[in-house]
Amino acid sequence: MKKKRPARLKRRLIKSYLTSTISITLVLFLVGMMSLLILNAERLSDYVREHVGFTLVLNDDVREAEILRLQKILSATDYVKATKYVDKEEAAQQLTKELGEDFVGFLGFNPLFSSVDVKLHADYMQQDSLAILENSFLAYPQVKEVYYQRDLVRIINENVKRISFFLLVFSVLLLFIFSTLINNTIRIAIYSQRFIIHTMKLVGATRPFIRRPFILKNIFYGLLGALLANLSIAGLVFSYRQDFEGILDSQQFDTMGLVFLIVLVFGVLISWLSTYFSVNKYLRIRYDELFYT
Repeated sequence: MKKKRPARLKRRLIKSYLTSTISITLVLFLVGMMSLLILNAERLSDYVREHVGFTLVLNDDVREAEILRLQKILSATDYVKATKYVDKEEAAQQLTKELGEDFVGFLGFNPLFSSVDVKLHADYMQQDSLAILENSFLAYPQVKEVYYQRDLVRIINENVKRISFFLLVFSVLLLFIFSTLINNTIRIAIYSQRFIIHTMKLVGATRPFIRRPFILKNIFYGLLGALLANLSIAGLVFSYRQDFEGILDSQQFDTMGLVFLIVLVFGVLISWLSTYFSVNKYLRIRYDELFYT
């Protein structure tokens, strides 16, 4: 009759497997979030650029029909993403809210003009394009003045390039750290079974035969960790999809699918490589070295 393992040993094994799975899951979750950030970096930069646009100050005698006609013309162009008409009263309310006092009551009249806020597509938020567009907007008879934050646009464009470079370097560094964390987790698990590896070697088992169960087991943990990590990422994105609107799109199934694939491949590949080299280490060393390696 086969002897049952002591309950204490079973608990230790279960605790060891659970710890390994949780560690791999957390690391793969971070890998997935990093991948999601990288894949949406351009979308994030476009989101920032498209929230900076022109304000077309209108002549005081422009009729509402002419304003609607101007909005239709602007919306039909390739470079305009959205337009919004702000009349004098609404502009006064916004400024009163910002200032914290009723300047219209103090002055006795409303000095502001009606305007049209124009948001551009991200591709046109460049210094040379903005200068050309400014002149084209001024050519409309309804427009009295054109205003946009030149310095802010320049700062955004400069920082997008810097952030892209920093993100690339930071991602490579994080990838190395994540690989090291998973590798150390697997190495510790194999270290606890180094005497079993040596015993199998003594009874004549070949290296591929010894490696196979360890590799299959840790690949399973990698797959399980990737599955749990992907479920966590999906839950996080869908739970906060309204907060991430414009930055992350939960309906981008191709992007989400690519992130899930990256997490899965990374989990399996690192688990396989770490197990392979860790087992090989204990296959090469002598019995007396097992006590202090």
